[in-house]
Amino acid sequence: QVQLVESGGGLVQAGGSLRLSCAASGRTFSSLTMGWFRQAPGKEREFVAGISWSGGITIPSDSVKGRFTTSRDNAKNTVYLQMNSLKPEDTAVYYCAASRRVVAGYSASGYDYWGQGTQVTVSS
Repeated sequence: QVQLVESGGGLVQAGGSLRLSCAASGRTFSSLTMGWFRQAPGKEREFVAGISWSGGITIPSDSVKGRFTTSRDNAKNTVYLQMNSLKPEDTAVYYCAASRRVVAGYSASGYDYWGQGTQVTVSS
């Protein structure tokens, strides 16, 4: 089992930055593929960024590419999502997720463990 706890969400003005953290406990963190998803009201959960056990980063969405990045610190069992130049359309609940798969993909079904989510609100 893996427990994930996100932190760092909040209210920020457009153009600002936030860094989300996700602390993991349980199963060996360094072997997990980690991902970030977000879900806005009335919308489906959307894959934002992923990072492999070796640090390879995947950010497929043009809507966040160049503004968001992710990193991990295996010594601290923590993964981060750095969000810059935030826009009101980035407002959502952000979820951290962990997968036992080497290649987890972009679907929520590829992830085995989930955090409780943290709200990010970007005001215009």
